[in-house]
Amino acid sequence: MTIQISIYVLGLLIALALLFDFMNGFHDAANAIATVVSTGVLKPQTAVAMAATFNFVAIFIFHQLTVAATVGKGTIDPTVVDQYVIFGALMGAIFWNLFTWYYGIPSSSSHALIGGLVGAAVAKSGTGALVSAGLWKTVAFIVISPLLGFIFGSIMMLIVSWVFVRSTPRKVDKWFRRLQLFSAAAYSLGHGGNDAQKTIGIIWMLLIAAGYSSAADSMPPLWVIISCYTAISFGTLFGGWRIVKTMGQKITKLKPVGGFCAETGGAITLFLSTALGIPVSTTHTITGAIVGVGSSQKMSAVRWGVAGNIVWAWIFTIPASAFVAAIAWWIGHHIM
Repeated sequence: MTIQISIYVLGLLIALALLFDFMNGFHDAANAIATVVSTGVLKPQTAVAMAATFNFVAIFIFHQLTVAATVGKGTIDPTVVDQYVIFGALMGAIFWNLFTWYYGIPSSSSHALIGGLVGAAVAKSGTGALVSAGLWKTVAFIVISPLLGFIFGSIMMLIVSWVFVRSTPRKVDKWFRRLQLFSAAAYSLGHGGNDAQKTIGIIWMLLIAAGYSSAADSMPPLWVIISCYTAISFGTLFGGWRIVKTMGQKITKLKPVGGFCAETGGAITLFLSTALGIPVSTTHTITGAIVGVGSSQKMSAVRWGVAGNIVWAWIFTIPASAFVAAIAWWIGHHIM
């Protein structure tokens, strides 16, 4: 069913979606650069420039928009989508991003968006509007993605420790200061490839509902893809500095070798999730990898209290953004 929507409202909602995409990069920049900055390998300005560049380069790597398809067609019933649902979803996600950024909490922009969609859709049509298969897959990866990050980060740390067992700490540090440039770039590729597609999915969903695209299309318009990758890259370039310290130093003390292992473990998880079409949280992924690196050395190296506070933020993300989205959906009916 095609909805009646003015070109001005459509443009406003697309701009709002790109604002969310920008904020996604801004909020999650810390995930990509925290380790490489905290280990002293790169200065903050250089790190964000590199991360932003590879966020955009991901457009040439991830040709199959599987994550966009999951968000656009596999989260809520496409027939309930209208301008009010999209407005509510985006406002719920943007509110949660701003709230957690202000308090320096590494939460998930991805799950804030999913929560926003859920809240707005349920406010309009009840729980029957939800696509359970896609939602359960996303919810399951709230646990699975940090677990995979933890496993891959731990394995990388153990392998590196075994390979370099006879090397001096100075030599190891020298090698991994160089290698961490590659691991940080790989993580930024994974970040751009997974996260930009979530906004692509939202805009694609809106265009289909408004009759400007067809549900039978395998790809959204090219301008949507380029706009979303550009927006998230610029967001990363401006960086969310409040979260860098929490991610890079408060969870565990990282050296270049640990930063390399955490970023590599996180990148493997993101590449795998994107290939499977699962919208995962880069925050969850890198946090799990950092904890895995720290605990592989000794359990006391991890500040479990800080990690526990972060987990609580993960738990509240979807219901909190859903609640705000439901309110925004109601407000949208009176202002749009």
